[in-house]
Amino acid sequence: MKAFTLQELADRIKERAGASPDVSYTRKLLDRGVAHCAKKLGEEAVETALAAVGGNRDALIAEAADLLYHLLVVLESRGVALTEVEAALARRMTTSGLDEKASRRRD
Repeated sequence: MKAFTLQELADRIKERAGASPDVSYTRKLLDRGVAHCAKKLGEEAVETALAAVGGNRDALIAEAADLLYHLLVVLESRGVALTEVEAALARRMTTSGLDEKASRRRD
């Protein structure tokens, strides 16, 4: 079985964004606007965190999958490509996490 990638999911979301809302949950989400998509992302983040502390591995996997999907929908709603996020992560790979966090501006 071929390994699945997040890029494949991002491509599928882009494809489904052009479909009718009658057949595409992704299109329905996007039609409700960025705020709605972001709200769904937040809900999935909370559910993922709860599953993590709950100790049910299968629940955590399922919620993490939902979280990644909804993150990619939010990115699509704002015209941000997954490759742009990957590039930001790649830039961070040259610095330790502690140094990277310390270098961020504090407001």
